[in-house]
Amino acid sequence: MSNYDELHRYLLNAANVRGELVRLEESLQSIVHSTEYPVQIQHLLSEMAAATCLLTAILKFKGEIGLQIQSKGPVSYAVINATHEYKLRGVARWDETLTVLPESFGELVKDAVLVITITPEEGERYQGVVGLDKPTLAECLEAYFTQSEQLATKIILMTDLQEPTRARAAGMLLQVLPSQAAATNVAQDTDFEHVCKLTETLKEDEMFGLPVNDILYRLYHQEEVEVYPAHPVSFSCSCSKQRSADALRNVDKQELLQIIEEDGAIKMHCQYCHSEYLFDSVDVEAIHNGQFVETRKDQ
Repeated sequence: MSNYDELHRYLLNAANVRGELVRLEESLQSIVHSTEYPVQIQHLLSEMAAATCLLTAILKFKGEIGLQIQSKGPVSYAVINATHEYKLRGVARWDETLTVLPESFGELVKDAVLVITITPEEGERYQGVVGLDKPTLAECLEAYFTQSEQLATKIILMTDLQEPTRARAAGMLLQVLPSQAAATNVAQDTDFEHVCKLTETLKEDEMFGLPVNDILYRLYHQEEVEVYPAHPVSFSCSCSKQRSADALRNVDKQELLQIIEEDGAIKMHCQYCHSEYLFDSVDVEAIHNGQFVETRKDQ
């Protein structure tokens, strides 16, 4: 299907509303199938991946954005990171002693918060905390934008996990343009409310089955729509042996050599892509002498 692993931005000029639509397939597989996640966690990570793409499109600078759930429920931790180039990675941790996980969002992530971290390449890091006290992730994010950013926002998230080896996710975001930020209450902005009602009529089979242009025409054929070029979305992990070596530089050399003596090598694992990096005593000496140079990626 065309138009997957792309983010599409558009403007509804007459309504003064901007929109985004993203659909993920190939970029999602390395996230949800990186380990044997239960389907409930695949669903959660898929929604988070689509949401992260939508939020990434808001960035006006080079950098990264991360959505991290911290919970006291069955899922203790889930995170999706994305760069300004829409390169995704993610991971989750859950109580693996449970034979059955709850289906609802609220039961899966009890007493939880969502930490939104924006890290520009230049400038200060920003973090916002969202209480996950609504029935869905989309509603929690809508509340964040309305309350914290003072922008009326509508978010729709969908997943398709019917085929075990082919996870798909999609999302749409509508937001009042900043010039209309005073209308933070959706009910007070009839144009925004009208656009939201149109968008809510989209069915899952249409979202996952129609080309993007057909979706936009189906929803907004009576509106003035300006569509921008699509941005590709992909899975990418920023791990490397050099980064692992940089982390080992902060560990006492004798302690590292002791590990090598006992285990034969130091093994560093990436939690996102499961790459493994091996270090021997020669590497450790080079690391602590400031002369380590990455020459290979051990899988």
